[in-house]
Order: sequence, then C-alpha cells, then structure tokens
Amino acid sequence: MPQAPLTFRPPWLPTRREQAKAHDDHRGSARERGYTNRWDKARKHYLLVHPLCVCCEAQGMVHPASVVDHIEPHKGDMVKFWDSANWQGLCAWCDKNIKRAIENDWLRGKAPLSLLHLTYLIPGWVHPAAR
Repeated sequence: MPQAPLTFRPPWLPTRREQAKAHDDHRGSARERGYTNRWDKARKHYLLVHPLCVCCEAQGMVHPASVVDHIEPHKGDMVKFWDSANWQGLCAWCDKNIKRAIENDWLRGKAPLSLLHLTYLIPGWVHPAAR
C-alpha cells in the first residue's frame, strides 16, 4: 500500500506533543482554572434544571445537554466563571463544532458577543443526529 512521503521537520522545532505540553503547562490544569468539586456540583445542578441543548432547541431538535458552557469566555475571571447567567447547556457536538468556531471568530474580533448565545437559528447547521 502506498505511503505518504515523509515531511522534513527541522530538529530544532518542537514536536506537536512538545507544543501541546508547553501549552498545557502555560494554561494550567483544569482544577487550577477553577473546575473543582464545587464546579462539578454546580454543573450537575445546572444540567438538572436545564437538561436540553439550547443550540439544538433553537434548530428545532430535542437533544440532551452534557456540557455547561460559559457563554462569554471567563479567561480566569472567577466572577464571570461563577455567574450562572453566563452559562448555557450544550450537547458535546454543539460545544465542539458550533460554539468553538463562533468563539474563535469572536476572539479574533470577527463576530459580535451576541452570537455566543446559541439560542438562534444557525443557517446551514445540521446536527449528526438529524442526518
């Protein structure tokens, strides 16, 4: 079976694994960023009260939420972190595919803050469960 040709990687450049480790070391662990036992309890309670993904609901689907997302990234600000008005329940797919793309655009200044609230119809959106 044919194989892709090897690519040249200068030995002085860090590997992807080394880059990921450096990023994680700089960022800190989840516990260091505030995701403690207290967060686990607050997340569990929030998902009991808000069991459906708000993004799927806006698209006319019923899908359980499994992630409590900070609408506006808290970036270490514990006041924003614990502000439950800044939370929304999302399914893992919407968090990983929809929210992250919009959030990256927002961080680059290409999208308004209002788009981070995923309670609107998103054109071209197709959840894998609907395929």
